[in-house]
Amino acid sequence: MKLLIKYLVFLVWITFLNSSSLYAQETRKSFGKKDFKYAEKVDGKYLPNAFDNKKVSTPYKLRKSSTSNAASSAIFTNQVNVNPAGLNIIGDAANEPSIAVNPLDPNMISIGWRQFDNVASNFRQAGWAFSTDAGLTWTFPGKIEQGIFRSDPVLDYDSSGNFYYNSLSIDSLGTYVCKVFKSNNGGVGWDPGTDAAGGDKQWMTIDRTAGPGSGNIYSFWSSSFSSCPPDLFTRSTNGGNSYENCSFVDGDPYWGTMAVGDAGELYICGGQHDTITDLVVCKSTNAQIPGSIITWEPPVSVFMDGFLGGGPDVNPEGLLGQADIDVDRSGGVGHGNVYLLSSVVRLSNPDPGDVMFSRSLDGGSTWSSPIRINDDISTTNTQWFGTMSVAPNGRIDAVWLDTRDAPIGTLLSSLYYSYSIDQGVTWSLNERLSASFDSYLGYPDQFKMGDYFDMVSDNDGAHLAWANTLNGEQDVYYSYITPVIPVNINEIIIPENISVYPNPNKGVFIIKGISPSTKVEVYNPVGEKISPLTSSRTLDEIDISSHASGLYFIKIVGENGNVVVKKVLKE
Repeated sequence: MKLLIKYLVFLVWITFLNSSSLYAQETRKSFGKKDFKYAEKVDGKYLPNAFDNKKVSTPYKLRKSSTSNAASSAIFTNQVNVNPAGLNIIGDAANEPSIAVNPLDPNMISIGWRQFDNVASNFRQAGWAFSTDAGLTWTFPGKIEQGIFRSDPVLDYDSSGNFYYNSLSIDSLGTYVCKVFKSNNGGVGWDPGTDAAGGDKQWMTIDRTAGPGSGNIYSFWSSSFSSCPPDLFTRSTNGGNSYENCSFVDGDPYWGTMAVGDAGELYICGGQHDTITDLVVCKSTNAQIPGSIITWEPPVSVFMDGFLGGGPDVNPEGLLGQADIDVDRSGGVGHGNVYLLSSVVRLSNPDPGDVMFSRSLDGGSTWSSPIRINDDISTTNTQWFGTMSVAPNGRIDAVWLDTRDAPIGTLLSSLYYSYSIDQGVTWSLNERLSASFDSYLGYPDQFKMGDYFDMVSDNDGAHLAWANTLNGEQDVYYSYITPVIPVNINEIIIPENISVYPNPNKGVFIIKGISPSTKVEVYNPVGEKISPLTSSRTLDEIDISSHASGLYFIKIVGENGNVVVKKVLKE
């Protein structure tokens, strides 16, 4: 009898595996090396805004501050594609944003996106905006190369604070070509751009190490839609003044991103052709050497229990998301770890989209079994546009769109967030950071809300560029997410565990957890001390309301000499 029961259980298990495999194979038919459905194409003529940009509405904003005892993260959100008065422009659309933050002055931020001046046309251009006050207000000057079809915006920055904007176009012969535009003033203006070969779904990253590759710019794209097939990679070793001839990447990744490790090693991740079971990670240790013939280590397959796909319901003509790769550069216990995250169509069950994560502790040679970041137990909800970044202190941030809160019969999505402070072993409880919205609203004659979001993390939080329809149309938003890291009740409270709230604020905030002998100083982003204070109580109120809006640094020196620096945003 026991043998019979074991045999029946075995048959049920095999049936489940076969059905899951058939589900994945059937779904996989719509994706592949030559799938034109998700490739960019010029299929509409330019139309100006139907209301000449004069019909406006109040932009969507969100302020959610953490209190002194709150366990939830804080977030503030501002619309980016606004008119000079800061109002929403009715009748246009914006999606697929990417972000750059000046490492020398975090008040300076730029976001680029696909700009549709008129939702009646699929014609898109390279929109962008900049902020000089840490995302509180935004200036939207227009489009780079007005009237030129552009898509797939990717922004990054070098260690000197220059911004770069990689943009895809399609020439008269139907060839996919990219230009990289450079800004030396925080995105206020851009140079004429430099040809950078390219192709569909390109990505770009910049070496910000102190090694021989410092300032190198790397780009890769899908070999299926390349200006130089079968090649899919280029680099610049002269600050973007020119880009090298295309070359091939062993592993032929697609729909992915790139990262540079602390030793200058270059990682590329993406989908893996000819298989539905794995993503692929490619690595070069000599791409950083100017003039070198780039070599690649053997590509490594990474099982994520899912594959990159489209968003058949939530994002009908777009992706479920791209693969994200990043590296721990903290100098701590996780230094050198490589992390991989993506929204994938599951293989082991019929879930249409989960955010899956894997890590490598040996420079990408081997990878852990995948874990699911979204903590809902349903296999019918869709978690899409999974996006990851790693902070300088090693914290891993992850965001995604999630349909778990949608009323039955709808596909409404909300922004969700989770973080890890133990190198991806465990993750915080998922937090819902936005109201629900309908991703179908405001389609610009194209049934998608782009293909990705983008995020940059610092030690205090995460700068997120994302799109939603909370205004009733597709718009681009900037959010800054500040996680609240819980303190174990058995730990001795030291200055590192102080809290500053509310944040952001109108110029008055409270510092909790400091002793009477604690020294508190306030600095502006250029390092000028503006408000030296000495605490006389454990709950200290500070007033900088007379100073300009923007980002400020709070330097806290404890009686034992420990120094803590906190950021505060004055509205």
